[in-house]
Amino acid sequence: MTSTPSLLAGIGQSMKHLSERQRVIAQNIANGETPGFKAQTVEAPDFSSLVKIYDGGGGKPRVGRPQVHLSGGMAALGARAPLGGGGVIAESDISETKPDGNNVTLEDQLLKMGEVQSDFAAMTNLYRKQIGLLKTAIGRG
Repeated sequence: MTSTPSLLAGIGQSMKHLSERQRVIAQNIANGETPGFKAQTVEAPDFSSLVKIYDGGGGKPRVGRPQVHLSGGMAALGARAPLGGGGVIAESDISETKPDGNNVTLEDQLLKMGEVQSDFAAMTNLYRKQIGLLKTAIGRG
């Protein structure tokens, strides 16, 4: 058993994801004029480990996220491994590609940066409220 409540662990995991997403968006914006640069994004985090629904005492969560690994056959057909590491993948939601091959659109990236900012503010507020509840529970709030 962990000493961190699962809600706080989930908030922390979400904030780390948002931080990485912001870094990748900033990298996209910085390379907005680099010929041939392809926009990237970050895979959504897997929160299945936080789910405490077990099946018949087997001890494994029933919710899971499939992991796809690049096999030799997939590579032979032209599949490529995700760009970067740690869940950084090629952006699939592209609105346009410039003649030089760059597919970064500043407007799209700024919208995504705004989403990250609002999601981070929501996670910060949830964290603050959970800490307040814990302080109240132990008599320090």
